[in-house]
Amino acid sequence: MSAEREFQIVPIVQEAVVHNSRTLLNLQSLTASLFGVGAGILGLESYSGFLFYVVCSLLTAMLFYVVRVAPTSLASDANGGGGAFDTSRYFRSQVEFWTGGLMNGLAGFILTWTLFYGLVRA
Repeated sequence: MSAEREFQIVPIVQEAVVHNSRTLLNLQSLTASLFGVGAGILGLESYSGFLFYVVCSLLTAMLFYVVRVAPTSLASDANGGGGAFDTSRYFRSQVEFWTGGLMNGLAGFILTWTLFYGLVRA
């Protein structure tokens, strides 16, 4: 009975938030490797390759937001919820949502970037 009352007071379930964070992290890790393939095939070097990674990672987060988070976030905003980019119902923080996967996917990006750059330039 007390768990039911707690859910009515704080409707966010922490297990669901952890699951959402893991799902986004897996998506960002997978796409980081794909971005490395793209950067290697395009022959990007140095800062342009890293800029490619940052832009594509933020684009992935934006697409994920538009497809999965925005419909319910905007509906709750109409009912007096948070702002237009509020992710607090599904993730721990907005920083975690928008930039959390940058450092986690960086190693996979560099690995596939150098591999495909070497294969294309050989």
